[in-house]
Amino acid sequence: MNATDRTPADLLRSALAADPGRPLVTFYDDATGERVELSVATFANWVAKTANLLQGDLAASPGDRVALLLPAHWQTAVWLLACSSVGAVADVAGDPAAADVVVSGPDTLDAARACRGERVALALRPLGGRFPQPPDGFVDYAVEVPGQGDLFTPYAPVDPEEPALIVAGAEYTGAEVVERARGDAPELGLTGPGSRILSALPYDTWHGLSAGLFAPLAVGGSVVLCRHLERLGEDAVAKRVESERVTATAR
Repeated sequence: MNATDRTPADLLRSALAADPGRPLVTFYDDATGERVELSVATFANWVAKTANLLQGDLAASPGDRVALLLPAHWQTAVWLLACSSVGAVADVAGDPAAADVVVSGPDTLDAARACRGERVALALRPLGGRFPQPPDGFVDYAVEVPGQGDLFTPYAPVDPEEPALIVAGAEYTGAEVVERARGDAPELGLTGPGSRILSALPYDTWHGLSAGLFAPLAVGGSVVLCRHLERLGEDAVAKRVESERVTATAR
């Protein structure tokens, strides 16, 4: 990564320039058996499409608050970077009533209805599948995102010193997210390019977000993001660590 990177979106751009074909996020859901692997290029494409949806169709601007009512999931990681690309504030598990946009998984739709702005629903089905029946009052992400542009340009430059992330009651600027992620990397066992961390931590704390996305992104590494890992025995976890060539774990 470049020393001049000041926002999470900058980190992704640098990763794309350095090695677009390498894995960035490998996601497992051990409740459904799902496994998805996204290269840097594929992940960046999802981010660009989502940022275009956020800025264009949903009219989000720098400083707008986007409440993310989502679990640790590859699509949540996409939304975090899309918010950074636009300059919107990603408010993880934030109050929908105080948000300009709410992005909800299937289990939090009732709470998400408190948002008076735009509402987006994610089915979180394997392969990014859509809802069988779109939730009333919500845009179905899986329906809307495929038609978005593959390249994204923000309407206004993103200021790294402006708020970019809220999690567990703490607010961080884009620059602080990058700085903290870089600082966390050695403690997490991420030593640089090629480092690969298995994270089973939820995304509702800074530590979970850092281990599960920001720290590996900051050092040119990758993450094996596991949801419902507790359903596996230790032998199965050990086999995953070996097969995925994991170099560090956060559980």
